[in-house]
Amino acid sequence: MSIRIWSRTIPTISFLLGLVLAVLPGLACATTELQLWHSLDGANGALVARIADDFNASQGAYRIVTIYKGPYAETINGGIAAYRAGEGPHLLQVFEVGNGTMAAAIGAVRPVSEVMREADRAIAPEAFLPVIATNYLGRDGSMLSLPFNISSMVMWINRDRFREAGLDPDQLPATWPQVFEAARALHRANPSGCALSTAWPTWAHIEQLSVWHDRPIATRSNGLDGFDTELAFNRPFQVRHLQNIVDLHRAGVFTYAGRTNRGEARFIAGECGIFLTSSSMYGSISVRGRFDWTIRPMPYYPDIVAEPQNAILGGGSLYVMQGKTPHEYAGVAAFLDFVLSFPQQALLYQNSGYVPVTRAAYEDARRTGFYAQNPKLEVAVRAIMRREPTRNSAGLRLGNMLQIRDLWAEEIEAALAGAKSPQQALDAAVARGNAVLRLFQRRTAR
Repeated sequence: MSIRIWSRTIPTISFLLGLVLAVLPGLACATTELQLWHSLDGANGALVARIADDFNASQGAYRIVTIYKGPYAETINGGIAAYRAGEGPHLLQVFEVGNGTMAAAIGAVRPVSEVMREADRAIAPEAFLPVIATNYLGRDGSMLSLPFNISSMVMWINRDRFREAGLDPDQLPATWPQVFEAARALHRANPSGCALSTAWPTWAHIEQLSVWHDRPIATRSNGLDGFDTELAFNRPFQVRHLQNIVDLHRAGVFTYAGRTNRGEARFIAGECGIFLTSSSMYGSISVRGRFDWTIRPMPYYPDIVAEPQNAILGGGSLYVMQGKTPHEYAGVAAFLDFVLSFPQQALLYQNSGYVPVTRAAYEDARRTGFYAQNPKLEVAVRAIMRREPTRNSAGLRLGNMLQIRDLWAEEIEAALAGAKSPQQALDAAVARGNAVLRLFQRRTAR
């Protein structure tokens, strides 16, 4: 009897052992999926996918899955809603406008410094370019998020349009008075065309304008020092600039292109002579632009400053969301470390208008001669590195900035329509914005 039992047991044990041995290699090779929600499409979105693919190919423990969630505003709102439902991503790309909201989202976000430290991966604020470091610091000096696709506002010039207007394409405007003069000439040469326009009007005509001239957007270092900040951009200088834009708009010289960056399509199509927008447009125009174009720094008023201060950032950073396992956070840290490596930094700055985020990556780009061969792409880097940041130019962190920007845009539109004077419009923009800030402050104090 025992022999018969033994003879029947042997194949059963062998079968079970075979199953275990067959499953073990699969278990050893199993990968953990990490989700990255982002807002980049087109050429820039392809770069995000490429970085993820490179990371996935570099190791077998984790797999980054990139998911496009629509424009920046939709991505941040969707990410926070998903977190509350227990279905948030591991990483959420947030543009600079959302930094105030995310910094106050205690419990929803894990500081990048903490995640990296737990994984024994160093990350020091000093490693980043100056304004990049200050913009993403917590009050304790740690990094709240990882700078990712960092851009700056620059001035784009259609040199063909300049030639058609009898302007010298090699003597391009550097100051606002020169820009206004050139725009009038462009309009005279083509009255139905687009002489001067900008994307993101609040970013251009309130935020960057103020910082570029070392003027405060708000108190408390533009909100970096605390949520009890108050707006301060309704001063004579900003009012004067808005009056200039209003006058040019009435004369048909300045074209209002909406609240976002939809107007970029007109410049890429060759319709506009001068256009201010993010350096990130480079990826699209380098593929689709069929005319002679170039990039210059933002203009400035020479009677206000002898030379500009520094630009604040555009683009976005990667926030780590709460609610994941230690194993998953180890993978997140590995990916963030990968993003900061020279090859991935080079992939971004060589194929887009984004800038290298670390000092080492920037010096590597200069050492290898990349910017000497591609001077257009260095304009954005130099804009944020012109000078050491001041309390007025270290960054911007306002709560509910998405809502506030819409209020500011409404007031700019009222001035352009003649419904309000520039002073009335900016006074209202400040008052309405402050009301939102006070509400945000009360909610975060609970």
